[in-house]
Amino acid sequence: MSQPKQPTNSKALATLVMVFFFWGFIAASNSIFIPFCKTHFNLNQFQSQLIGSAFYGAYFLGSLILFLASNALGYDIINRIGYKKGIIYGLWISVVGALLIIPSANAHSFPAILASFFVVALGFSLQQTAAQPFAIALGDPSTGSHRLNLGGSVNSFGTTLGPIIVSFFLFGSVGGGVKEVTLTNINTLYLIVAGVFAAVALFFTFSNLPAGTNDEPVDQENKAAGSLLMMTGIVIGIIIIGQLTDVPKITLLLLTMAAVTGVLLYSNKSALANSEGWGAMKYPQLIFGMIAIFVYVGAEVTIDNNFGALLKTPGYLTDLGLDESKISKYVSLYWGSLMIGRWTGAVSVFNLHGMAKKFAMVVVPLIAFSVILIVNHIYGNDITDLLPYVVFVLIAVAAFFYGQEKPVKTLVAVSVLACIFMLIGVFTKGIVSVYCIMAGGLFCSVMWPCIFSLGVGGLGKYTSQGSALLIMMILGGAVIPPFQGSIGDSASIGMHNSYLVAAACFAVLVILTLKLRNVLRSQGLDFDQQIEGGH
Repeated sequence: MSQPKQPTNSKALATLVMVFFFWGFIAASNSIFIPFCKTHFNLNQFQSQLIGSAFYGAYFLGSLILFLASNALGYDIINRIGYKKGIIYGLWISVVGALLIIPSANAHSFPAILASFFVVALGFSLQQTAAQPFAIALGDPSTGSHRLNLGGSVNSFGTTLGPIIVSFFLFGSVGGGVKEVTLTNINTLYLIVAGVFAAVALFFTFSNLPAGTNDEPVDQENKAAGSLLMMTGIVIGIIIIGQLTDVPKITLLLLTMAAVTGVLLYSNKSALANSEGWGAMKYPQLIFGMIAIFVYVGAEVTIDNNFGALLKTPGYLTDLGLDESKISKYVSLYWGSLMIGRWTGAVSVFNLHGMAKKFAMVVVPLIAFSVILIVNHIYGNDITDLLPYVVFVLIAVAAFFYGQEKPVKTLVAVSVLACIFMLIGVFTKGIVSVYCIMAGGLFCSVMWPCIFSLGVGGLGKYTSQGSALLIMMILGGAVIPPFQGSIGDSASIGMHNSYLVAAACFAVLVILTLKLRNVLRSQGLDFDQQIEGGH
């Protein structure tokens, strides 16, 4: 007799998805703050990308500290304190970070700004580590992915609104005339951000959310911990070399990417020879999944974080280059493209079949696109030149139909299309090029769940540990954007041609997807075939 399905705690879930919104809101807002910092602190493009490095590097270090501490203590810290308290503590850490931005800006200290963003993201790391499994725990495990899809949709709505609202507070408008950013603007913005974080933390504290504790002990995986420490040590060593020598930044960032990839592949090779002490890292699919997450997040973030500099390039979109106060609608549509894809992916939550499902998969992305246009119009942006982008939305819909919700087929299709559009974006100018760059968001929108499901496939009792290691590889967002930025600083290459980096990332993802498919097949797992047979 089958067990009855556990009902979803809808009220608790509605409360939880609030934090998903703020991750997206702040992460996407960096796109507006980066060009401001570049101008205000007289930075080159590489230096301006250090905001992203501080932000996404905090995710890696925060996850690493939790992994090492849990391994040393013999129990999972988040499980012990509970998901609810984990989110609350994370929110208060982000409050501190947001408040630190104010004195940092007033002191005109860019290093202090970086440290403040690091603290904000450190809080996000703790929130995300607790919130994702919490969403799964708030109902039947078989429908956990549906709740994560809901969280992802809300997160994408935050990424759409973030650039517009931040632009409004910094510049006084989002589509109007040029206005000088004052310290008062910055103070007001981050006081509000800190206040909202604090309000949500208090709301969670007094809410009826379950504690979400679990006292089950975890295995000590000392070899895996040693491997991650070695990777971290190498990266820190490269950073120190960069500070003390004149070695080109491009060289150092290439070494960083090689170190991350090399340590992971070496670890898996060692684990295959003797699996004791390696835990989830003995599975090749997890290693390829970790590298894929590193590359995917790096590509998604680098497209956006360097987008402002590209739009400001004279002769690219306008003769004199677009003023930073007017870039928000394009940044908003890039992140909105992620929302379009994720809303489309959420159609499967409603158990539609046949023509009803096909109809919804066409209508929902068009509704999401309309929402983005309406929000931009309300905030005063001229949306006329955004309307033809509907063609790219329909191309993405066709790709989703082709993928048939099969992770390998979908991931290959969207990676190939993303690579093609990045190349077209590099070799054209004007609004067509802008459309192609923004379309990267449409194809990135479905990459995370595809990579995630393939990376943890067949891990059994190590699935939770594998999930944490995959989240750790958000590190790619700290490495690849400054790599592209340093290439963009080169007079012989320029910001426009630097988008070949994004194209290369998507090409690498095609290769990694095929590797994942082959590894899983060798273990008797064919996710695409299983899904096809299940329909």
